[in-house]
Amino acid sequence: QVQLVESGGGLVQAGGSLRLSCAASGSISSINTMGWYRQAPGKQRELVASLTSGGTSNYAESVKGRFTISRDSAKNTVYLQMNSLKLEDTAVYYCHVLRGWVDYWGQGTQVTVSS
Repeated sequence: QVQLVESGGGLVQAGGSLRLSCAASGSISSINTMGWYRQAPGKQRELVASLTSGGTSNYAESVKGRFTISRDSAKNTVYLQMNSLKLEDTAVYYCHVLRGWVDYWGQGTQVTVSS
């Protein structure tokens, strides 16, 4: 089992920045990918960014150039730096880990961007 604890969400004005953190614990060996998804009201959950154990990153087109995913392996933590936030970035953000063929999810953290 992998446990994920997220932090860093909140309320921010459009154009502002936030950094999300997700600390993994438990059976953290052999984690393939860590990343972030988000779900806005009435919409499906979507991938925001992911980072493989080999260092390959992947971003949704809507966040490219504004968001950066990074990982501190020593702390088993993945970060999402979000800059130039837009109203449409408002959503619940979920940390995701793929270990083997098993998906693990965090509890979600709310990000609200106001005008």
